[in-house]
Amino acid sequence: MRDARPPLFSKVNAAMPGILWLASYPKSGNTWMRVFLANLILDEAAPLPLRRINEVCSSEPNEVWFAPLTKDAPGTLSNKRVAALRTRAQERAASLNKNIMPMKTHSFLGKDYGYPTISVKASIGVIYIVRDPRDVLLSAADHYGLTIDQAIEMMGDKTTRGRAMAGNTVYERMSSWSDHVKSWTKWRHSPLMVLRYEDMLVDPLRQLGGVARKLGITQDDERIGRAVQFSSFKTLQAQEAETGFVEKSVNSQRFFRSGKSGGWRDKLSPSQAAAIERDHAVQMKRFGYLQDEA
Repeated sequence: MRDARPPLFSKVNAAMPGILWLASYPKSGNTWMRVFLANLILDEAAPLPLRRINEVCSSEPNEVWFAPLTKDAPGTLSNKRVAALRTRAQERAASLNKNIMPMKTHSFLGKDYGYPTISVKASIGVIYIVRDPRDVLLSAADHYGLTIDQAIEMMGDKTTRGRAMAGNTVYERMSSWSDHVKSWTKWRHSPLMVLRYEDMLVDPLRQLGGVARKLGITQDDERIGRAVQFSSFKTLQAQEAETGFVEKSVNSQRFFRSGKSGGWRDKLSPSQAAAIERDHAVQMKRFGYLQDEA
């Protein structure tokens, strides 16, 4: 049956200022979405260089948003001080833009040191990407320089924080994989679109094109197809090989590592897969990653 609802992000079409969150647990497809939107919005004749993504899709923990709010360098602030400034930094970022501001975050939706991690006031919508945590595990272990068992522990830990990079970004409050997914997918304050990474892989034209149309950016099939092509994993790998990518971890050989689903079947031991499934069964079942036993 055809979806007869109005555009999901009607406020975007009305040119209301504010942040459109591109949220996900790390290594779940957030950068893919950012690259797609950047290519779609700027609509150039060749794939947009990776260094230009932030022209369209900024990053919530970027120190540039925090610097005017403190006399001290953001990289020298305590975690509690960063937590206290976080929503003010978001609201400042939103105030500097006349229109929609796509912004990446890996923080969960909740509180950190008693302070909210996300400003509802500054938000106009959310695109949330969820990915099978067994595959997230492999990418996260590579990105953070962890063993598989250490990454399992990290993904189950409600106190997990992403590392700050002094001079670049402040830390992010990730929480556990399950809490992250639950917090964002229960969002009720503004429009929400939830996509599965696996569906994006199977049919990127439909999934990413659906985002473009629901956001009201364009209905032009040719323009959408070009942005999908320019943000394909093959294109991104080639760009990274040629020019590098500033977001690549020092622990990894490359940022765009695999881009596949189901790789966990060959990499995880039965006990490691069982640990992830035990820790995250509720949310995995919600999104079709685990089936109830007959």
